Amino acid sequence: MPLITPRSTPRSLVRSSRRLRVAMLAAASAGCLVAAAAAPAPQPLGIGDPLFPHLGNPGYDVLAYDIALTYQGDNTKPMDALTKIDARTTARLERLNLDFTHGTVRAVHVNGLPAAYESSGEDLVVEPVQPVEAGAPLTVTVAHTSDPRDSREAGGWVRTSDGLAMANQADAAHRVFPGNDHPADKAYFTFRVTAPRELTVVANGRRVAQVEAGDARTWLYRTAEPMATELAQVSIGRSAVVERTGPHGLPVRDVVPEADREALEPWLKRTPQHLEWMERRVGAYPFETYGVLVADADTGFALETQTLSLFERSLFREGDYPKWYVDAIMVHELAHQWFGNSVSPRTWSDLWLNEGHATWYEALYAEETAQQSLEERMRNAYIASDGWRAAGGPPAAPKPPAPGQKISLFRPVVYDGSALILYALRQEIGKEAFELLERRWVTEHAHGTASTADFVRLASDIAGRDLSAFLEGWLYGQKTPAMPGHPDWRSKAPVKAQPSKKR
Repeated sequence: MPLITPRSTPRSLVRSSRRLRVAMLAAASAGCLVAAAAAPAPQPLGIGDPLFPHLGNPGYDVLAYDIALTYQGDNTKPMDALTKIDARTTARLERLNLDFTHGTVRAVHVNGLPAAYESSGEDLVVEPVQPVEAGAPLTVTVAHTSDPRDSREAGGWVRTSDGLAMANQADAAHRVFPGNDHPADKAYFTFRVTAPRELTVVANGRRVAQVEAGDARTWLYRTAEPMATELAQVSIGRSAVVERTGPHGLPVRDVVPEADREALEPWLKRTPQHLEWMERRVGAYPFETYGVLVADADTGFALETQTLSLFERSLFREGDYPKWYVDAIMVHELAHQWFGNSVSPRTWSDLWLNEGHATWYEALYAEETAQQSLEERMRNAYIASDGWRAAGGPPAAPKPPAPGQKISLFRPVVYDGSALILYALRQEIGKEAFELLERRWVTEHAHGTASTADFVRLASDIAGRDLSAFLEGWLYGQKTPAMPGHPDWRSKAPVKAQPSKKR
């Protein structure tokens, strides 16, 4: 897929008369954008993602987020929040857009000065007192609320039985905090969360401070590596934090409801083994810590939030799933730390690189530890593949999600339908070359973004021949190509597919 680069701010948005800027300055302290005939109306922008055209914003590159939240103990009420964004401009900006919705903005400052602002669609359009020149440092501070209400279908905050957690995939981080909500713009994160003393707060990265004041406690977490906004995680609740050591001394911390600590231990203690298994296949774990977050909430999915994968309690406690399946799902989310988190998709059409790889290692682990045949799983996927492609589009060119149902993007074609591509590639280039490809992929693109085209290039380099023609049909074809080594495999006529509940 083509590389998406932030385009310059359209001329219609950056023209502004001197008279308008004076009027804007006069109104800035009131926090409202002054209407003037010389200025075009604010409008939502985007970086041109084919599936989410208004997601992300042109003209700047975010370097770091510093997000402060104050939780009063009631998950039905908005929280006071302050988000500071440190960025670098890539174009001259007289206005800049942030992705933000579902919260109330109280004040905006740009480089220390009050700025005017107005909402447009799901964008917060900000006009600083002075334009910010290309290549200049940019600091935007937004005082706002972060609202956990009405988020079940749209994502963002997840209300648990005792507090909150986050589920921001694919485009819901801007329901929690303002920012550049696209995985192409990764940044470092700091979280400062104040909550009642009896509650525990855990977030992405490592805890670097904890301060008590009266009946409240403030927790400070910071990531050591950049992160996409969709992978942000903050857990607030009556939780136990279970600590242990993983491979090479890696700190492992799991966050679980206090009442479930002992019952969940048989599952929690498996994480170091999962880490060792993944490292044998793709190399060293890419982050500073890992663990699982078990939330007492009905989400219907698991989610690979960076360094702290989210699972719903029922997966472990209700006994509706075979043990080998739960084990494999834990590996699925762990595999995402390499595929999707460290190496993030350049566009949302590259989602197959995340989910196809996580499904691949889920299936491989199930085969090696529970005798669940990988070949049989891939054969069944091949049988269903034409139907999945008809319903959701080819793996690397998926159809947009249904309006108001963003989770519908997570269809079978991006899971087993995409793992099938990896199986076909291994059949074509051999196991040794395929395993080298996997290791080089997560090493050469570590802590960055990469596209489908990047994957095809690297696969061709390792194979010593151009694989573009071979992979074209697998990635973009409406029909599933013939499977190397299995000329007898056939795909059935299309049937209606349902969205997956696994991410």
